[in-house]
Amino acid sequence: MSMSSLPQIVSEEEWQAARQKLLVKEKELTRALDALAAERRRLPMVRIEKEYVFEGPNGTASLLDLFDGRRQLIVYHFMMAPGSDHRCRGCSSFVDNIGHLAHLHARDTSLILVSPAPFTQIEPFQKRMGWTIPWFSSNGDNFNIDCGAGKGFGLSIFLRNDDSVFRTYYSTARGVDRIRADFNFLDLTPYGRQEDWEDSPEGWPQSSPYIWWRLHDEYEV
Repeated sequence: MSMSSLPQIVSEEEWQAARQKLLVKEKELTRALDALAAERRRLPMVRIEKEYVFEGPNGTASLLDLFDGRRQLIVYHFMMAPGSDHRCRGCSSFVDNIGHLAHLHARDTSLILVSPAPFTQIEPFQKRMGWTIPWFSSNGDNFNIDCGAGKGFGLSIFLRNDDSVFRTYYSTARGVDRIRADFNFLDLTPYGRQEDWEDSPEGWPQSSPYIWWRLHDEYEV
């Protein structure tokens, strides 16, 4: 590997000084993110008036049922169109990065996946991937469209008060991928995600986004 594609080599003292300088900025960002989260918690919400019908492993379910008795609900809108053979690598890698749900449940929060595809299309792929996260079909209604995800992906947050359900938050694109563990880990490394949109030094390994993504059983490494 060419030395031009490696970080600069310095003494331990120089490294410590550079690290401390960056740490100041990291702490500033942490405080800014804390302030943003506080503002997010104070967003107004809208009551869900429609009667959505979902299908899961135990038959049909309402939006209220998806909370599974908990007060908060996180919905990841997984891209899977009815009748399509396409299996979204981005959505799949996002789900691969979701940890054990017990930690969310401990805070009265459920997390599920929802796709427009029928459940008969969802179930075999879920088994192939080995995922146990609850996954429901919204086939036949406009749930994804009404939430803003359309035919794409996104993350919706809902709050339940007795039998009333409210929508409190939605995000997509970079707002969703920033919470992926693998991307956050890679962002700590010298080469980062190794994608050509990143601001990296000349000679750093990079490729176009998306082309290196695979389903987890398709990688050769």
